[in-house]
Amino acid sequence: MAAPGEAVGSGALETCSLDQILEALKLLLSPGGSGSSSLQIPKHDVLLAALKSNLSALEDKFLKDPQWKKLKLLRDEIASEAEWTQNSEDVTWNFTSQTLLLLLCLKETMIRLAADFNPGKPNPRTPEVAPALSPDALSISQQKTVQSILQFVVTLGVCPYLMPGVGVPLRFRTEFGAVVQDVVCLNAAPHATRRLYTSCRVLLNVAQHASLGSLIFCRHFGDIAAGLCQLGFCPTKRKALTSAEEVLTEEERTLSMEALRDMLDQVYQPLAVRELLILQGGAPQSCTDGKTQVKCRSPAWLRRLCGQLLSERLMRPNGVQAVVRGILEGAGAGAAGGRDAEATAADWRKCDQIAKILASCPQQSLSPESYYRDICSQILDLFHFQDKLTARQFQRVATTTFLTMSRERPQLAAKYLLQPMLAPLHRCLSTAEIPESDMVPGTILVTEEELSRCIEDVFKVYVVGNEPLTVLVGSLLPVLGVLFLLYCFTKQSVSHLRSLCQEILLWILGKLERKKAIASLKGFVGLDKAVPSLHSLCQFRAATHGGVMVTIKEAISDEDEDEALYQKVSSEQGQVEHLGDLLSHCQECGLAGDFFIFCLKELTHVAMENEAELKTKPFSNKSLLELEQHQSLLVEGQERKLLVLQLVALLCERMSEQIFTNITQVVDFVAATLQRACASLTHQAESTVESQTLSMSMGLVAVMLGGPVQLKSSDFAVLKQLLPLLEKVSNTYPDPVIQELAVDLRITISTHGAFATEAVSMAAHSTLNKKDPEGRIEQQQQTSHESYTDVAQSHLKQQQSHEKSAQMGLQSSAPFIPKGVSQPSTTTNQKLASISTEQLQEVLLSAYDPQIPTRTAALRTLSRWIEQREAKALEMQEKLLKIFLENLEHEDTFVYLSAIQGVALLSDVYPEKILPDLLAQYDSGKDKHTPETRMKVGEVLMRIVRALGDMVSKYRDPLVHTFLRGVRDPDSAHRASSLANLGELCQRLDFLLGSVVHEVTACLIAVAKTDREVQVRRAAVHVVVLLLRGLSQKATEVLRDVLKDLYHLLKHVVCVEPDDVAKLHAQLALEELDEIMKNFLFPPQKLEKKIVVLP
Repeated sequence: MAAPGEAVGSGALETCSLDQILEALKLLLSPGGSGSSSLQIPKHDVLLAALKSNLSALEDKFLKDPQWKKLKLLRDEIASEAEWTQNSEDVTWNFTSQTLLLLLCLKETMIRLAADFNPGKPNPRTPEVAPALSPDALSISQQKTVQSILQFVVTLGVCPYLMPGVGVPLRFRTEFGAVVQDVVCLNAAPHATRRLYTSCRVLLNVAQHASLGSLIFCRHFGDIAAGLCQLGFCPTKRKALTSAEEVLTEEERTLSMEALRDMLDQVYQPLAVRELLILQGGAPQSCTDGKTQVKCRSPAWLRRLCGQLLSERLMRPNGVQAVVRGILEGAGAGAAGGRDAEATAADWRKCDQIAKILASCPQQSLSPESYYRDICSQILDLFHFQDKLTARQFQRVATTTFLTMSRERPQLAAKYLLQPMLAPLHRCLSTAEIPESDMVPGTILVTEEELSRCIEDVFKVYVVGNEPLTVLVGSLLPVLGVLFLLYCFTKQSVSHLRSLCQEILLWILGKLERKKAIASLKGFVGLDKAVPSLHSLCQFRAATHGGVMVTIKEAISDEDEDEALYQKVSSEQGQVEHLGDLLSHCQECGLAGDFFIFCLKELTHVAMENEAELKTKPFSNKSLLELEQHQSLLVEGQERKLLVLQLVALLCERMSEQIFTNITQVVDFVAATLQRACASLTHQAESTVESQTLSMSMGLVAVMLGGPVQLKSSDFAVLKQLLPLLEKVSNTYPDPVIQELAVDLRITISTHGAFATEAVSMAAHSTLNKKDPEGRIEQQQQTSHESYTDVAQSHLKQQQSHEKSAQMGLQSSAPFIPKGVSQPSTTTNQKLASISTEQLQEVLLSAYDPQIPTRTAALRTLSRWIEQREAKALEMQEKLLKIFLENLEHEDTFVYLSAIQGVALLSDVYPEKILPDLLAQYDSGKDKHTPETRMKVGEVLMRIVRALGDMVSKYRDPLVHTFLRGVRDPDSAHRASSLANLGELCQRLDFLLGSVVHEVTACLIAVAKTDREVQVRRAAVHVVVLLLRGLSQKATEVLRDVLKDLYHLLKHVVCVEPDDVAKLHAQLALEELDEIMKNFLFPPQKLEKKIVVLP
């Protein structure tokens, strides 16, 4: 757009100062002679009077003040060359004209000052001195003056002349805007369109200066863009206008169009997007008088124009980012994220709208494919922002857009989004063709940055997006093998990709159909060679920044064949173990159970294979090639068998009892077991293991049929698939008991449980008893159904008692009293009358009574007599100790807890006699006492330690040495129990630890770093927590020599330990240690004063 004032000669007039021009602008902004304190008042006449007064004051200043002569000459010269009408009956237009002229003067002066400026060369002796400031630079106060005058220009020269629905109307902005809307006289010359054209033209001319352009566009870009849209694109009347009637010529309209596009290309693109969206939306504007306001939509031509311009912004380089920034920054998120970035990213509705905008192909595009080809790479770039605040906003938008495109146009999304994202993984697939140029050993096929970016993008799209679209799942299936091998590699060292790979694999395995998921798992471990995996020439290598890269393998020499074979076997073993780790997270969804059943079926196929079929014909009938192929098939078959056995063993070891999630899986498991048993019978390969397995599976069916769970009709429909197998067992198995049970089970299943023989109930009862050998089963006066319920309840109590025995109280408000023992009428703190020998003998006999209430009451009575120091009871201390120790082995909770209390009380009376026997029993092996009994003895020892108090120091060495030996026990539960007891003992010894602290520390470090059982490692770290928590501020003195070693141990556990619970214990210990050291280094200041009284 042509600019007035461009022909002003630089040498025709002397350059005036910026201060004079800014003083003239301030004069126009002054309140004037109206006597009011501000122009922003809702009175029309006062506003007009103020504008007239300021214009008169400016003219008087030009005529009377000789110092303003230069500025007056410059203004007159620019005004003479101006092409617009400067004088009008409308005061607001006169005011706008003068401000426009002064802005042109300001621009011209700044250009001249910059041209005449010749900065000197910097002094090398003082490089820290700032360079000289250009004379055309505006100060902060001067910028505020220019911004104020620009606001007046836009308010008086642009906004009043916009059509209804174009831009944001003045009356909805400020109260002053409503006043201006009514003050402007639209009937006076020049025409409103001509005024709008002049204002936009001059403002664009002024904006050509960089400093002034930033002030104009940062606040008034939207109003100027609205004016240019109206000038260049507003449709004219259908009736042809004469040259006299035409307000704007066709050339001026064309200039307005070009000016709009140039301005849109020059400004910050998110700003342009935001303002175009505002224009397209249509703000409310008054279409009638001031009393009635009607909200007008944007005109249709403006909506189409803004849509076209927005599409052009989108199709530009980095246009996607500009559109996203424009929408999000318009929501208050800020240019770089800002404080509201998280709230903006959490607004899923806004993200969905952006995704729909980006996924919709604009009309300007040649085809959807060309559109996707242009913007898909930009959408992928939205995932890769380094700034955390910006990434937080854009990640959700990019993920939502990715999913929307995949949903609406899956083929194009697969070609232009998924293929580029997964390209690093496809490059190293076994089905990929590696170029000859990349076949050199050591060549980096996929860099660390490419692979890390690929895995992170997949995680954001699949796991974070969490929408299992067909195209997404189908695109990821071919690279699952590479992804699993990458996961196995990251498990060998520290890498930030490990958790991402695990989450991706768990997500895809959970979303796949069960058959495809099992097929993928088969491919992971090598049971299915058709599943694509890592290329045979490729290998993973650790990179410098904690990532992984893919390189070409080095050539294997003859000397390294053994090492290569070892690496191959170790890698396959690791893959199986890592698959077990992965499946341990898939038990709830049932995938682990289904894969376990698949492995059992494969094991059945192994058993059913007839080795006679593998025997070769005479060698004379085969060529060497056929023989070699046959041998390779034999080797592959053997490898497959070993792999299946390894998988079954691993799953049996790693999976918990909750591996089966429904009755269908249980029935499938039983069916696989029965098939294997039938296969063994067919090949006459019956063994003890097979017989026991068959008995176990049939007992499991009996439990389902005769157990406490009520089966439904649908469950019996599933159980009916066992009928052919049970019939085969009943006909072929040699054991008549098994045959009879199989027949009875078939009858029970066929009748839906209406008829069940005694053999089924006995089998169910026997199986439940084997599952819970310590649970008590009372058969007197109970039905079989109540018996099963009692078994389940007792089993639950038994497990809970092992974990909480130290916290359970032993007192009872109403204990059972054995026959012959009178119930005491006084409380336990009162001295009772001396007992008789007959009473003592009767209670001793009751301690062996088979009835649990009677036995428990007898044990509690003996404990009470010991506590009261009854002489006759204490005389029989050895017999009492034997009774208590024998009852420790009882399975009932009340019995052995009462025995524990009795031993503890007896040890409190005679610790030097009883404590060595208890330590010997605790230190004995499995052949003498069960692990449960030894743990109960450990509980007794802990109660003795608590009762001894400070006297425990006398027995420090035997106690510590016993627990340290217990840490080396083969039983993991006993090791954990010994560590727990050791921790509580050390916590109570305080300063009495002495030299034992070195032995304890060495033991804890060794166990926490090397023990294979997670439970034992947790206990070792928990001992450190107990030590620091118990010693508190005394830890710096007691643990002075080993505190550094304990700190290194805790840091090692936090960094290396895979178990989250152990990490939590270590973190708690570090927090305790941190608090201890803070208090030691910075003791709290006590505001106290010591007063000493002199004698």
